[in-house]
Amino acid sequence: MTTHPQKQLSVLAMSTLAFTVCFAVWMMFAVIGIPIKEQLGLNETQFGTLIATPVLTGSLIRLPLGMWTDRFGGRIVFFTLMLATVLPIWLIEYATRFWHFLVIGLFVGLAGGSFSVGIAYCARWFEKGRQGMAMGVFGAGNSGAAVTKLVAPAIVVAYGWTMVPQVYAVAMLVTALLFWLFTYDDPAHRVPSHVSVKEQLRALKDPTVWKYCQYYSIVFGGYVALSLWMTKYYVSEYGFDLKVAAFLAACFSLPGGVLRAVGGWMSDRWGAHRVTWWVLWVSWICLFILSYPQTEFTVKTVTGSQTFHIYLSPEVFTALMFTVGVAFAFGKASVFKYISDEYPHNIGVISGIVGLVGGLGGFLLPILFGALVDLTGIRSSAFMLMYGVVWVSLIWMYTTEVRKMDFIKKPSDALDNLE
Repeated sequence: MTTHPQKQLSVLAMSTLAFTVCFAVWMMFAVIGIPIKEQLGLNETQFGTLIATPVLTGSLIRLPLGMWTDRFGGRIVFFTLMLATVLPIWLIEYATRFWHFLVIGLFVGLAGGSFSVGIAYCARWFEKGRQGMAMGVFGAGNSGAAVTKLVAPAIVVAYGWTMVPQVYAVAMLVTALLFWLFTYDDPAHRVPSHVSVKEQLRALKDPTVWKYCQYYSIVFGGYVALSLWMTKYYVSEYGFDLKVAAFLAACFSLPGGVLRAVGGWMSDRWGAHRVTWWVLWVSWICLFILSYPQTEFTVKTVTGSQTFHIYLSPEVFTALMFTVGVAFAFGKASVFKYISDEYPHNIGVISGIVGLVGGLGGFLLPILFGALVDLTGIRSSAFMLMYGVVWVSLIWMYTTEVRKMDFIKKPSDALDNLE
């Protein structure tokens, strides 16, 4: 008979594998979108729309999937979701026009909704003191973005981009079957049947939930957006070929996924607030540096005019992106530690709301990246936009958490100041 610890391990391992494959599929257009862009003659805004379209449905579906997970259990919802994406993935190779890719991309994007299913499914198998770690391990499935960066370019070079969706469709089908064979269901993890949809959606009125949505829109939405955008950025900004550009982009995607487990452990040990606070500050500093565009200026000196060229070398740029990826990994885990601590009885719904908004950030940002490049001609404008989003998060956290904690620590001083 299978023991509870064995079930815990099996559920966590298979859910993480399934999420990794789903995330790899979700990020597929980050690689195959580049040859499609050339084939169809798309501009930057159209390219941003192409790669972001799967993110839209993967985000919008997260809330209902989280609710269904609470009501029916994560095992059946996760399995059904994976099966539903197999045919759309396979059909990508038959698309020939821009709108074909957009429509099919909407259905492929369902794979991105797997997060709100798996995060609630895994969390309920573990006690509160280990939930941060469990959710962090599951969230490491974000490394599927790096898997796509490493695997898909090799397939494109060897067999053409149309082979990628064929391989991914087979991988999704096999993963779904393995998931069903090696996972378990516990009826005790479901919400009572008398809890209505209206009661589940009451969380939408909670301002704290919306604050966590804001945090997640940058640590996850920003991660998704940059995972989709970076391969193209390396090609355009530094002139690398597809394989080299995808490999360097993986230096951001891989730590941004794998180290989420470390972020979960850190959040269990030091608390979600402290980890998130430092994540936002590190991201803010790095994005400020990344925002500075290549600049050339001439200074008139006593010996004549001297021209200076300021830019980020590929090495420095990649190091900064790696740092941002690590910070985002920790932040994705810490935000969900907030949720498991404060909303233990409806993790599925809350994670669905937060995941939906975070995913919408991943949908909107690539489109805005492309629009800003078309409008300004400055590629680093993408980082300028993200810098502003992080700044909003820092201000919100300071006004609602940091100042509140200072008041609690020094109530007498605070009262004196009020007087």
